[in-house]
Amino acid sequence: MALITYLTRIQFDFGALKLLDAELQLLGMRRPLVITDKGVIAAGIWDKVKASLPGNMPVTVYDGTPENPTEPAMRDALALYMSEGCDGIIAIGGGSPMDLAKAVGLMATHPGDSLQPYAMVEGGTAKITPKVAPIVAIPTTSGTGSEVSRGGVIIMDSGRKLAIGSPNLIPRLALVDPELTLGLPPHLTAGTGMDAIAHCMETFMAPSVNPPAEAIALDGLDKAWRHLERAVRTGGDREARWNLAMAAMEGAMCFQKGLGAVHALSHPSGALKGLRLHHGTLNAVYMPAVIRYNAPAVGDKIARMAQVIGLPEREATAEGLADAVAAMNERIGIPAGLKAMGVPESAFLTVAEGALGDHCHLTTPRQPTKAEYIGLMEASYGA
Repeated sequence: MALITYLTRIQFDFGALKLLDAELQLLGMRRPLVITDKGVIAAGIWDKVKASLPGNMPVTVYDGTPENPTEPAMRDALALYMSEGCDGIIAIGGGSPMDLAKAVGLMATHPGDSLQPYAMVEGGTAKITPKVAPIVAIPTTSGTGSEVSRGGVIIMDSGRKLAIGSPNLIPRLALVDPELTLGLPPHLTAGTGMDAIAHCMETFMAPSVNPPAEAIALDGLDKAWRHLERAVRTGGDREARWNLAMAAMEGAMCFQKGLGAVHALSHPSGALKGLRLHHGTLNAVYMPAVIRYNAPAVGDKIARMAQVIGLPEREATAEGLADAVAAMNERIGIPAGLKAMGVPESAFLTVAEGALGDHCHLTTPRQPTKAEYIGLMEASYGA
């Protein structure tokens, strides 16, 4: 039996930001907490959003979102939400502000002071009710697709990077205006774009039955692959930005089907203390090795993805596809491997153990052992 649901209300196109006031009225949200980060503030994006709000609307802003959101950040934002009597959340930014918004929306309306009991691997999905505070998600990058997804990933007080997930966490509105991504720097365009590609590829390879998700995944892969280099090279390319924004959204719409070993490795890697590792960049670095590892378990899916990205028939193999991803990484400036990102070999065991406990480990086409996860890290280490 396959559960297939697509629930988000989406406003998508250049100029969609102008619809914000009307959409908030539909939701009945009149005292929002804005969750964002200092980069969004410095880039002037919050000023653009504020200009689309009624001048007399009381707005509280939390701009302390870390690159990888944490439980302490959730508590700080939650304290503002409660003290200011907020009735909903506007999340502005990449995946981190949107994931943090989901955590705040959950804890503002549910018992307890820790997110960990609500984590998917702790059986927390069933505890998340429709009482979650309403969220409007406004992405400023094209990668995570968190604006339409049912989950968020948070570093817990325990140090584990875990996902909270439920249809009740899906933002009530995704307001996707590609205009907001035009100023995204090349390295962030590259990392977030590869995140979208990883979502589409891993979804397509996941073994569960969901043909609509697979169709969306292939369309997203096609759009992201054809337009990512253009957006990295020319940030103001409006056609490329539109297609990347759509691909990112499609990647998250479809990954309810399940992800895999790339994300199982990226989540604990992103929680390593003392490092600030970008999630999408980690996905890009891990993807070639995981494609090779998955090949015996995914039938003709390697060939179908190879066809979508335009490889000739003779190269429509796991090796050919993995090489194509590695070549794309090099062309757009992704680091050459984990070593170049500063990940020490001494962290391999910790990451492998974390991967085994990650929810994405459960939806892989092949489930690596601890030793195999370490092998995938070794293959992704670089010279």
